[in-house]
Amino acid sequence: MRSSLRPLLLGIACTGILTCACAADASIPQPRLPEVAACFVTDDGAVPVTLEVAREFSQRQAGLMGRESLLEDEGMLFQYPDLQSSDRGFWMYKTLLDLDIAYLDKRGRIASIRQMAPCVTSSAGSCPTYPAGVAFQSAVEMNQNFFSDHGIEVGDQLMTGKEHCSRP
Repeated sequence: MRSSLRPLLLGIACTGILTCACAADASIPQPRLPEVAACFVTDDGAVPVTLEVAREFSQRQAGLMGRESLLEDEGMLFQYPDLQSSDRGFWMYKTLLDLDIAYLDKRGRIASIRQMAPCVTSSAGSCPTYPAGVAFQSAVEMNQNFFSDHGIEVGDQLMTGKEHCSRP
């Protein structure tokens, strides 16, 4: 199946409009990546989270594919070496979880939040995309409604490192 997707994936990569989790086999949960303690700083205080960090292209491609669950305060941080254009986004091909995504500017401020639904179809082309609508340097995926349930909004900031966050 992977070889039959290769031409399609190369075509998508060449369009420059998707940042996708499409290369890995979703039937096999992807290995956990190194984690970082972080928090979203809001007007009401800090919301601590634990984020797996996807820095490499292959890590960003695999993302949360095949994962059946995340703890409430777990997510994934996708980091890019360069600013990504507003028409770039994510899709949920072979992703099993309902997720929210926050697109962050180069200072770590949330510039856009979108809700994303799983897409487990065998036809990658039928999965919707979720463009950022704003230029972004990184993105954070969390369980759906995490941001709204914790009062995290556009303009709030992600801070990484234990020195910025304290868990109760």
